[in-house]
Amino acid sequence: MKDYSEKRDFHRMQVNSEIEITDSSGETFRGTCRDLSATGMQLFVKRPVSIGEELTTVLHSNGDQIPPLETVCEVVRCDEEGDGYLLGTTINEVT
Repeated sequence: MKDYSEKRDFHRMQVNSEIEITDSSGETFRGTCRDLSATGMQLFVKRPVSIGEELTTVLHSNGDQIPPLETVCEVVRCDEEGDGYLLGTTINEVT
């Protein structure tokens, strides 16, 4: 049996990189991708986003050899944190 810290099926990778986000109305804004796993991301943004909102994201790599990670994800959590909001998202599609 897994201990509590190992209950996730996929480990999270700490990223802390700028990410481009587009909401369902077509508005594009920037945030910070704090961590990434095979099934979701944690994003820090300056404005609240509704639970259930579908977002498209583009996470650029630091080099030209690796293409950007482009996803369609769904917001499952939006919590106030400091001067912004922490979003929990589920990745529905990697495009």
